[in-house]
Amino acid sequence: IMALSISGLPTDAFAFEGFLPQKKGRQKKLQQLVEEERTIVLYESTYRIEKLLEELNQYMPERQLVVGRELTKKFEETWRGTAKEILIDFEKKNTKGEFVVVIAPPCWKKAVSESL
Repeated sequence: IMALSISGLPTDAFAFEGFLPQKKGRQKKLQQLVEEERTIVLYESTYRIEKLLEELNQYMPERQLVVGRELTKKFEETWRGTAKEILIDFEKKNTKGEFVVVIAPPCWKKAVSESL
């Protein structure tokens, strides 16, 4: 909930998915998430966060993300942008810890730009 509240993304309806399957069913689940109309919340480990971001870049390259690391702890960090943009930042850092990934709904960027 912490990541969702600081994300700035719609919170009226969201899908909490937790950890995605590691192998069997992972690609199918990612494909289902492409169709999800609500904000999506995922967990990921330090060992698989870059793989997840690469997959999100493949399946949802235009979607805005907020990635939180070690939320509510001393070394809390957040990143905002597309999966590709966040991956570039990750290459510059040694990112370790527990991650929460919040994915904007497909219509979010359009709705925000239309209201400006």
